[in-house]
Amino acid sequence: MDQVMQFVEPSRQFVKDSIRLVKRCTKPDRKGLFLFVCLFVFFPPRFQKIAMATAIGFAIMGFIGFFVKLIHIPINNIIV
Repeated sequence: MDQVMQFVEPSRQFVKDSIRLVKRCTKPDRKGLFLFVCLFVFFPPRFQKIAMATAIGFAIMGFIGFFVKLIHIPINNIIV
């Protein structure tokens, strides 16, 4: 039972924190705000910089993976 709780507790805490974040970000007169709008409007520029750096990192890694696969497949076909 303790082993199950070790896996369940972090996810429960994450859900609890996420709900608290959304409730904190939503203004009382605007209940229909989406989470991303909330994050980019109400969080400091530091969060925006981190989010932009993460997005750029994912894009760069995606392009690197694409080009590696683009080069690897023809070379692999020549060898085999």
